[in-house]
Amino acid sequence: MLRYFTSGESHGEGLVAFLSGLPAGLKVDLPFVDRELWRRQQGYGRGGRMKIETDKAHFLSGVRHGATIGSPIAVLLENKDWKNWQESLPVEDGDPARHKRVASPRPGHADLAGALKYNFPEARYVLERASARESAARVAIGALAKLLLRELGIEVLSHVVAVGAVTLSHEIPWEQVQALCERGEILLNCADPEAEPRMKEEVDKVLKTGDSLGGVFEVVAHGVPPGLGTYVQWDERLDGLLAGAVMSLQAVKAVEIGAGVTASYLPGSAVHDEIGYEAKSGFTEFSRARNNAGGIEGGVSNGEDIRVRGYLKPISTLRRPLQSVDFTSREPVKAAYERSDVCVVPAAGVAAEAMVALTLAKCALEKFGGDSMGETLRNFQGYTQQLKNY
Repeated sequence: MLRYFTSGESHGEGLVAFLSGLPAGLKVDLPFVDRELWRRQQGYGRGGRMKIETDKAHFLSGVRHGATIGSPIAVLLENKDWKNWQESLPVEDGDPARHKRVASPRPGHADLAGALKYNFPEARYVLERASARESAARVAIGALAKLLLRELGIEVLSHVVAVGAVTLSHEIPWEQVQALCERGEILLNCADPEAEPRMKEEVDKVLKTGDSLGGVFEVVAHGVPPGLGTYVQWDERLDGLLAGAVMSLQAVKAVEIGAGVTASYLPGSAVHDEIGYEAKSGFTEFSRARNNAGGIEGGVSNGEDIRVRGYLKPISTLRRPLQSVDFTSREPVKAAYERSDVCVVPAAGVAAEAMVALTLAKCALEKFGGDSMGETLRNFQGYTQQLKNY
């Protein structure tokens, strides 16, 4: 059973991610893990925090001599910004006068709901944990899930479909997504060379007005065999698991599998992917003329690319704040401002890759099992041979 969770605050000493259940003997490519963390920090419209942090994964347990050893993995990401906050957010009592209150809740953020839930007089502690800084920890362990999936021939990447009003109207082939993610420089991680400059213009507009901007990213999982997930229980359906995983990311307000939204407006004949049978390379010789299902039918992967879209609302912190209320006086004031990004759609896509990879790795280990990579691979190879003999 693959299990994971994270801890840490945005301006605390660091973030820690825990991952349990990986088979022993998985080679851990440390430069790959750090590059995933680097990818999350890129994109036009990021804020000043990205100039401070250079995320590097420090493995505390579970990895020795470059490979997993079957025990739980703990990964530390240090916050370089901690030196500016250790007097404001000390572990010990400290000086209350140095505490940096979030005096008025930001519309769209967890500030008010969190303060009410935990009975805080203001929102500093809510901000610290609810911040999307936490997603860096998920990316670190998501990279390990990607390394496991890579052993099974599965790759997970993302690209940006929309920023503000600029939206792609066509599907991007896997090869283009792959080439895009190999770039050494990331603007808005859009595979369409004509659309990306227009997306940048959208970001420039809100930069000038003190606003923020959302958008849509798409995660593509390539090489997934038929049979991950199941229809037999409501909480084991692959599409439900992926939707929940991606929706759990900060600022994601909707998730779509394949042509899910568009399909709801069309007749069945224009939606469902017709099935053929022809000699070809792959897990089976069954073929599809299109992939409106996004690689999942009935809660089960069907062998096509899995495509999951996340719809990201604009960042809640605005340089031109919206109306709010002071926590203490209850008087009308402008919402609090914290140093923030303007557009994070590419970074959210990378974080979503991690969540998709963790979900697929969990389903793969449930299906193929194995306490060591040798055992997992033998089971996987036996299953793929079964598919070829079908």
